[in-house]
Amino acid sequence: MSYDEYSAALKIAQKEYRAHVQKGDYPYLPALDEILSFVQVEYEVSIGTCEIPLELIVGTRTRGRTNAFASNFMPLLDPQSEFAGKWIRLCTSLQEEGLRDPVKVYEFMNRFYVLEGNKRVSVLKYLDAYSVPCSVIRVVPKRSNSKENEIYYEFLDFYEITQMNVVYFSEKGRFAEFLKLTGTAKGQQWTSDDRLEFYSLYARFRKAFDAKGGGKLPITVGDALLAYMTVFGYQEMKQKSVQDFKKDLTTIWDEFVVLTEEKSIELLMEPPKEKDSKNLYKNLLNLILPDNAGRVKIAFFYEKNHRTSKWAYGHELGRLYLENVFPGQVETKAFENVLPGTDDLETMEQAIADGYNLLFTTSPVMIPASLKIAANHQDVKILNCSLNTSHPTLRTYYARMYEAKFLAGAIAGSMTNTNKIGYIADYPIYGMAANINAFALGARMVNPDARICLDWSTLKDRPVRITDDPDINYIMDRDMAVPNDSSRRFGLYRVGGDKPDNLAMTTWHWGKLYEKIVRIVLNGTWKDNDAAAGSRAINYWWGLSAGVVDLICSQDLPKSTKRLTNLLRNNICSETLVPFYGEIAAQDGSIRNEAEQFMMPQDIITMDWLVDNVEGSIPAIAELTPEAQSVVRMQGVNKEQADV
Repeated sequence: MSYDEYSAALKIAQKEYRAHVQKGDYPYLPALDEILSFVQVEYEVSIGTCEIPLELIVGTRTRGRTNAFASNFMPLLDPQSEFAGKWIRLCTSLQEEGLRDPVKVYEFMNRFYVLEGNKRVSVLKYLDAYSVPCSVIRVVPKRSNSKENEIYYEFLDFYEITQMNVVYFSEKGRFAEFLKLTGTAKGQQWTSDDRLEFYSLYARFRKAFDAKGGGKLPITVGDALLAYMTVFGYQEMKQKSVQDFKKDLTTIWDEFVVLTEEKSIELLMEPPKEKDSKNLYKNLLNLILPDNAGRVKIAFFYEKNHRTSKWAYGHELGRLYLENVFPGQVETKAFENVLPGTDDLETMEQAIADGYNLLFTTSPVMIPASLKIAANHQDVKILNCSLNTSHPTLRTYYARMYEAKFLAGAIAGSMTNTNKIGYIADYPIYGMAANINAFALGARMVNPDARICLDWSTLKDRPVRITDDPDINYIMDRDMAVPNDSSRRFGLYRVGGDKPDNLAMTTWHWGKLYEKIVRIVLNGTWKDNDAAAGSRAINYWWGLSAGVVDLICSQDLPKSTKRLTNLLRNNICSETLVPFYGEIAAQDGSIRNEAEQFMMPQDIITMDWLVDNVEGSIPAIAELTPEAQSVVRMQGVNKEQADV
């Protein structure tokens, strides 16, 4: 019977051999010695006996017997050879008695190369075994700036915590993200029970993923697993069967496809044009007919109360604006004090049960719950107020506030008599560096000597300092006043008297933005956006020209300054003036945008640097208050610094 086993294995080997030859590829097993001849090795270390997935054993340590096997470890030598006889006897022994001694292997870049035990690996692969105990020597390359090397060094840190090699990722930062999603605290080591629980979960997920065709995607199973965890959560995965996984994978398949695309986000920079007025009228008319009454019910979710939070207050004004624009046509409701990770998912589920079918979650920390709702309720439209979110199952919306900040910077630059201007920022999240830099560029456009002194209001160990600097008499602060707070420290103001003198205020016109999104739903262009984006995530990112941000100027502003501001505003709206255009240098002197070039939108969003006329820095996560840390972990430009 084992002779038949060898003949079957030989046929598999020959098929693999021919396929590689036809493609011009090397048809035998790779040898680690040849690979290392091109690599600088940092050190070798024994890591003991480990259970190694057979799919990770890909070659031999030396040239020796490589030609006896095809690249899939199936045997190539004649069935009458001595080699075949040993393979047959080993096959019988492994089936009857099991494996006695571990295979000796070398590990390099989380791939394993056999020193002793090639035939055992060959037989076990033929028998479709999952793993084999191996005595492992790890070969660690010297550090380099290659992507593969940096990912491997992240894996080494991950291995120290988990002692696992079954999961691997194709992008930097994903090992740390995985540990966060599994709830692994800093300094915590995985136990054998933790590993066994994960191995079971991983096996079920992989079986479902492969059955759905995941092997055809150019991503690792780990990449797919992480995307799944982001939507459904690690604890919930532990209870799922293969069938459960298959069902979920069908609903979020685009989450995996987007990982294969160079461009994962479709930025819609302007609201789509409305369809003809007759179609719009027809859609609006349908809303007010008795059979369709209440068809569009809109729910808003605030992390805080609009009476105490300026952020929630702005969105509440937007909700009320909607009711004025669509009287009797839409129904809205605000859910306040929704605690992310505690009751946000439950609150959203209740809203859906109550018939709300268009949901706006107004905080980035609600993204996990929003993703789960989007996956489980595909008939419900849900959008999160955030930027640079690459989840096709969830749309996001934000505004190009940096355009209004550029105008405010021009005002401050034209009025300062000390050339020192203060800027107080809050959260170092996506878009914040663009706001600061645009303000600085606007100030320098009218005043080449203007310097921006940056401070942060969310530092946990110290208060804002720039207000104590006597040379700073103009400060850019929070965008709007806090409800029930008499402080005038918002917008751009002048200091020096008994109270701040407000000169201009950058505003978010959430009502306008919500109106345009609702019209996308009403006029039928929602699905058009889906078709245009494909599997990419849709991010609405609108600016001054769409009316979703603006700069309100005080009557006390000099007339010449007002004229300048209006001219700049009109030029930005018509795109004859672009804040991030031409040569732009960072604080370290590096050129971040070349002369006569427009900066790409994605580069503006992901800025994690400051222009050279800004004094100050972007704080690390550890420097921030706990509240700010939770926001930055979701949307921060330096979120990879978060502890795990």
